[in-house]
Amino acid sequence: MLPAPGEMPGDDGPDGPTWFAVRCVFRDTGEIGRRSRRGRRRGEALYEERITLWLAESEDHAFELAEAEAREYAEDIALEYVEFADSYRMDGGPYSGAEVFSLMRYSRRGVRRYLDRFFDTGRERRRR
Repeated sequence: MLPAPGEMPGDDGPDGPTWFAVRCVFRDTGEIGRRSRRGRRRGEALYEERITLWLAESEDHAFELAEAEAREYAEDIALEYVEFADSYRMDGGPYSGAEVFSLMRYSRRGVRRYLDRFFDTGRERRRR
C-alpha cells in the first residue's frame, strides 16, 4: 500500500528535506543511433529528456545530486549530458497522482501549433 500524501519523507515542511523533480537533457553520442536508426534522418541527433526524483535539503542540493547521477547515466549508456537541468520543487512527497513536474511558458501559438512545436513534432521516440 502506498503512503498517503503527507506521510512520505520530505513532507516535514520547510525545515526538513524536500522532494524535487529534476529534468536533465542528454544527446546521443552515436552509439544508440547505430543500434536503432528507425525514424532517424541524416544529420539528426537523438535527444533524451529525463526526470528523476530527489529528496534534498535545497534546490542546489537537488541539482548536485541529479547532475552527478546524470553524468553516470550518460557514461553508462553512451550519451552526452548536455549540462542542462531544470528543477521542480514538489509540494510534499511522491504519492499516486502527485505532480512531479510542471513547466509553464507564454506562447502566441494556437494549441495545435504549440503542441506541434514543443511536444508532438512527429520525431519523438516514446515508450508505449
